[in-house]
Amino acid sequence: MVARSIASLSLSFGLVSIPVRLYSATESSSEIRFNMLAPDGSRVKQQYVSESSGQVVERSSMQKGYQFEKDRYVVFTAEELKALEEGASHVVEIVSFVPEQSVDPIFYDKAYFIAPDKRGGKPYSLLQEALAKTGRCALAKWSYKGKTRIVQVRPSEGGMVFQQLLFADEVRSLKDLGIEHVAVSESELKLAVQIIEQGAADVYDAAAYEDEEKKRVLAAIDQKIAGKQIVATETQEETASGEVIDLMEALRASLSKGNGKAKPAAKRRTAARPVAEEEVPAVPKTRKPAARAPKTPAEVPTRVRARK
Repeated sequence: MVARSIASLSLSFGLVSIPVRLYSATESSSEIRFNMLAPDGSRVKQQYVSESSGQVVERSSMQKGYQFEKDRYVVFTAEELKALEEGASHVVEIVSFVPEQSVDPIFYDKAYFIAPDKRGGKPYSLLQEALAKTGRCALAKWSYKGKTRIVQVRPSEGGMVFQQLLFADEVRSLKDLGIEHVAVSESELKLAVQIIEQGAADVYDAAAYEDEEKKRVLAAIDQKIAGKQIVATETQEETASGEVIDLMEALRASLSKGNGKAKPAAKRRTAARPVAEEEVPAVPKTRKPAARAPKTPAEVPTRVRARK
């Protein structure tokens, strides 16, 4: 399917203006939606009811208000709300250049792609190569749909990514959790590092993984369409949270199971995909998790895929 741009922008780079087109970088096609139905199988619709009168309120007669005290609101008209919105602008102004690694991914929000528009090929390529050479990304202000956003423009293979960022007050801090930091021994750390090195890979290959939960649910839907009954599969219980575990023994056991062959983790996971089709069998099958062969660290993710 040919990608459709959602906006035409002008990326301001010093005194250079780069005409670009904006494209969504992600899609929500992986989401499976279920409709709410009445007992007779017909769809139901949502209604809004007044708390005071209990009467249904039509959307056309609703107002928007801000609660400043309990049960007290200030009401805004549509014209007043529109006046509060930031005026949309096609100009995206770069305000600074920072090291790309200095932007914590926790601030990443919606991702877009930008491609050069007419007569924008050369300045677009110039900015892309300059950012790649310096190891920096651009931070810019973008006014869109009534809001001003901060975006990161970073080079990528084949073009540039237009990454919308969250503001500081939109991101929570780990410090709020009061996490207890417990000292670990050198021997424990050494074994943990060895386990990590066994399963190390040079890059993240997104194509090596797939949404197995989606595949399993779609298989169940096909079975329901065919008039078959869905049978719950047995799941292997995780270690109880209250169980005392010898950390060193667990590390040694994990290391010995690896046998130094944990790097092709993505391939093993891919090879195990047919299992997802059997997780919703037409005829119940008896499975005894305890009888399975010991799993390597590379295979451990397959135990939790249904819980994602």
